[in-house]
Order: sequence, then C-alpha cells, then structure tokens
Amino acid sequence: MPDERHTVSRLTKKYQATVPKPVRDALGLEQGDLVSFEFDESGRVVLGKALPVDVEHLEALSSTLEEWLSREDEEAYGDL
Repeated sequence: MPDERHTVSRLTKKYQATVPKPVRDALGLEQGDLVSFEFDESGRVVLGKALPVDVEHLEALSSTLEEWLSREDEEAYGDL
C-alpha cells in the first residue's frame, strides 16, 4: 500500500508540476485556485492554498514598494 503522506510530481520543461490528488484534496484545491509557497525555519518549502484576500493585499502593496527598487538601495542594502 503506498504511503499517502509521500507523493511526487515531475517538472515539465516549463518548470510546471501537477499537484497530486492527495495534496489537492488535503488543501481543498480546485482548478483556477492560487497556491502559495513559503519557506519554513528549516528551509523547507510549504505549499498552501492562497486565499484571494492575500493576493489582493500583496498586489496592492507591490506598487508602494517601487521606491525601494533602485540601484542605489540595492547597493546600500543588498547585503542585509
């Protein structure tokens, strides 16, 4: 009997992967849903279902951060 806690998926040439059914079921994912990738303290990547409010919030914030994208800021703070 396969271990339902471990599943794999192969990356395509475009770095896309199918989310296996046990993972989709566990996260409640449906076609068109957004997924999030988060690094935990140990460096592992945690996959989750992104809530629409999270995406809207991030998109709203992104335009306010453009002032921090200058070459001067990168040189001054890039090693932090």
